[in-house]
Amino acid sequence: MINQEEFFKKITSHAKEYGFVFPSSEIYDGLSAVYDYGQNGVELKNNIRQYWWKSMVQYHENIVGVDAAIFMHPTTWKASGHVDAFSDPLIDNKDSKKRYRADVLVEDFIAKIEGKIDKEVAKAQKRFGDAFDEAQFRATNQRVLDNQEKINAINKRFYKALDQNDLADVKLLIEELEIACPVSGSRNWTEVRHFNLMFSTKMGSTADGANEIFLRPETAQGIFVNYLNVQKTGRMKLPFGIAQTGKAFRNEIVARQFIFRMREFEQMEMQFFVRPGDEKQWYEYWKAERMNWMLSLGIPTEKFRFHAHEKLAHYANAAADIEFEFPFGFKELEGIHSRTDFDLGAHQKFSNKKLQYFDPDTNESYIPYVVETSIGLDRMFLAVLSYAYNEEKLEDGSERVVLKLPAVLAPYKAAILPLMKKDGLPEKAREILADLREDFMCHYEEKDAIGKRYRRHDAIGTPYCITIDHQSLEDNTVTMRERDSMQQERVKIDELAAIIRKKIKPVKV
Repeated sequence: MINQEEFFKKITSHAKEYGFVFPSSEIYDGLSAVYDYGQNGVELKNNIRQYWWKSMVQYHENIVGVDAAIFMHPTTWKASGHVDAFSDPLIDNKDSKKRYRADVLVEDFIAKIEGKIDKEVAKAQKRFGDAFDEAQFRATNQRVLDNQEKINAINKRFYKALDQNDLADVKLLIEELEIACPVSGSRNWTEVRHFNLMFSTKMGSTADGANEIFLRPETAQGIFVNYLNVQKTGRMKLPFGIAQTGKAFRNEIVARQFIFRMREFEQMEMQFFVRPGDEKQWYEYWKAERMNWMLSLGIPTEKFRFHAHEKLAHYANAAADIEFEFPFGFKELEGIHSRTDFDLGAHQKFSNKKLQYFDPDTNESYIPYVVETSIGLDRMFLAVLSYAYNEEKLEDGSERVVLKLPAVLAPYKAAILPLMKKDGLPEKAREILADLREDFMCHYEEKDAIGKRYRRHDAIGTPYCITIDHQSLEDNTVTMRERDSMQQERVKIDELAAIIRKKIKPVKV
C-alpha cells in the first residue's frame, strides 16, 4: 500500500502533467511557494468559486457580494490589528539553517499524539466490531486518557505563553518536548521571535514622497470598510451578509505542502451582520451550512471534522475550523468565527465615521455583531483534487488514473470524440460541440485511438465522453461513456444537453 507522502507526490506530479498547477516562473527555476493554475486548473478553480458564490449569494436573498481593492488605506490595517499583532512565532534550527513556525512545530507534535489515540481507537474498533462504542472508549480507556491529558497540558501552556508574549517559554516547551528539526534531526534551536506576515510596498510618484501601504493579508477588511455603503445602497436589513472572493498575500515563514500554504492565495469569505445577542445561534447555523456545502460535493463525512479553537482571537467569542483529511493529515480548510463587534467598532473609532445600524424593530442604534465564514479557495482546490485522485486496476489487467471530480466542478463536462478523422465524423462531432458548448465547457479531440482519448479524459476528470461513429450519421445517436463506471449507453444527440444537465447536478444533503 502506498504511503501518504508518496501519494501526495503523485498528486502534485499529476497536477503538473495534466495542466492543473505549474510552479510559477518555472523557466527561471520558479519562485518559492508561488504557483500558476494551468488550463485545466483554472477551470476547476473557477468552478469551485462559482459553486461557492451560488450557494452563498445566489441562493440567499439577504447576502450580496462586493469586490474590494487589494490596496487599502494604511489605517485600515492599524484598526484591524494587523500592524501590531499580525505575526507568527519564528524559530530557526542552527544546524540545518531551516526556519520554522514555532506553533506549527508544536501542532505537529500534538498531531503525533493524536495519531496514537486514533490507532488505539482503530484497534478497539477492529476488536469489538459493531458493538464498539467509540465515545465510551475515548472516555474510559486509560492510554487514550493519558495521551489526551498530555495534549491538554501542552495546549494550555503553549497558548498561555503566546497570550503573555512569553516567547522564551515557547522555546523552553519545544526543548522539553524534545521536538527535533524534521530535516537535520537536531534540537539546536535559536530563540523564538515575532515575524510580521504582511507584504509592504510604496505608493507615490517618488520614493521620498511615497506612502507605505500593504498588500492585503485577508479580504475581510474590504467588506467591513464597505459595510455602510452596502447597507445603505442596498437598503439591507439585519441579518444580512456580504460575500467576497479575491487574492490575499502573506509572507509565510514556511510555505509548504504544495498549494496548501502559499504567499499569494485566494479566499472566499462572507461576513454576516447580526443583532448583538443573536451571534451564537447564527454561528451554529453557519457551521452546519458550511459543512453541508462540503458534503454536497459527494465527499464523505469522515473526511471532515470540526475543530474548536483552544485559543480565541482577541476579537472572537466563538471559533471553529472545518478540517479536511489531506494526504498530510487533518488540516484547516475553512474557519467559522463569531467576531463580535470588534471590526466595525475599531473602524468606527479609527475613521471617526459612525458605523452603527438603526434597528426599526427595536428603535435603537448599535454596532452589529459579525459571524464570518472564510475558506481558502486554493485549499479547497487541493482537497477536491486529493480526494478525486484514484489509481485503478481494471478487469483486463490494465491500469488507469482517474480524477473522480464532482461533475459540477470538472473542468470539462464532456469530451466530443469522433471515432475517426474521416467519413464526415469530425464534421458531425463539431456540430454537436457547437451546440453543447453554449451551456457547458466541452473539449474536442480527434487524435489517437479512442481508448487513449478516454484515458486522457479520465485523468483530467471529464465526467462524460461522447463518441461519434458511423451509426451517428444514420440515426443521430452517439455513445455516451461515464467516467467512473466506464459504462456506455447509446443516446439521441438532441437529448445530450438535457442528460448532461441532469447528471452534473450536485448531491443533495
